[in-house]
Amino acid sequence: MVVTSRDVARLAGVSQPTVSRALRDDSRVSEATKVRVREAAQLLGYVPSEAGRALSSGRTRRIGLLLTDLDNQFYSHIIAPVHRELEALGYQLMLHTETADNDTIVERLLANGLDGLILATTTVESAAPLRLKDRGLPFVYFNRIGSLIEADATVVDPVVGYKQAVDRAVELGHRRIGAVLGPTNTSTAQARESALRDAVLSHGLTLAEADTRKVARFSADEGEAAAASLLSAPDRPTVLFCGNDVVAYGVLNAAHRAGLRVPEDLSVVGFDDLPEAAWPIVDLATVRYDIIGMAEAAADLIVRRIENREAPIENVRFASSFVPRRTLAAAQAG
Repeated sequence: MVVTSRDVARLAGVSQPTVSRALRDDSRVSEATKVRVREAAQLLGYVPSEAGRALSSGRTRRIGLLLTDLDNQFYSHIIAPVHRELEALGYQLMLHTETADNDTIVERLLANGLDGLILATTTVESAAPLRLKDRGLPFVYFNRIGSLIEADATVVDPVVGYKQAVDRAVELGHRRIGAVLGPTNTSTAQARESALRDAVLSHGLTLAEADTRKVARFSADEGEAAAASLLSAPDRPTVLFCGNDVVAYGVLNAAHRAGLRVPEDLSVVGFDDLPEAAWPIVDLATVRYDIIGMAEAAADLIVRRIENREAPIENVRFASSFVPRRTLAAAQAG
């Protein structure tokens, strides 16, 4: 026979709602009653039903993480910290992967009975946030913001990190500065490009259009193709700043295929400081920020929004800083 919460309630001498509250560690239930309920549940082998909890509370305690940029290894590093933080808050992470960000996504997400959603790969023109707001599903932006709807967000401020990186590159003699920038339809790439251009301009230099390329996706393959185009020019930049570390990995591949030595012939700077960037075989100079903290903050924000729909919108900004490593060195003379 299947043991139900009614069986636990009879054995513990309490009401069925009290069983649910006690097993959720509700503060309205005394500690003595909680102990009695837990002992009864353990004796009977009772396992609470998530479906039953959802019916009684109106919540599934499931939060989705939506990813559409599946080639970007960056996102593999945020899943674990988001999961851990949500679990600590009493919620379950549901990973949703899609190949495109469009209107049909929202209907599929709503059908999965989520309490809220973390949007990690939203483009600036995406209509998904608008549809989510219309349907009343709480959401937050992670490392992105949308242009149509304002919402809670965790973002990186790239200004200081890029300023430090460019200062160091100029100090090392680099004057011909190039870049492989991120997708123009993402707020992340837009903010980083603006910060990089300002940092270069502060030295009286320019980021010439001939020395820049923009990838359609944050991927190593795109980074490699873009860099191959730049490096084939007879008068090429001496340093390439990249939209993120994954793009930088592709740039390193392109340099290797072109027979260029890094950093003797070409310096490369990334952004994100993913764990692989510090590997001795890579040793990538890059811009760092607290990725784990940003992932945890996104989890905190979505739970806060679910539990208080009227809370003021909050944007949590994370500072950046330059990490000098092997791939940035003195510009080659002549």
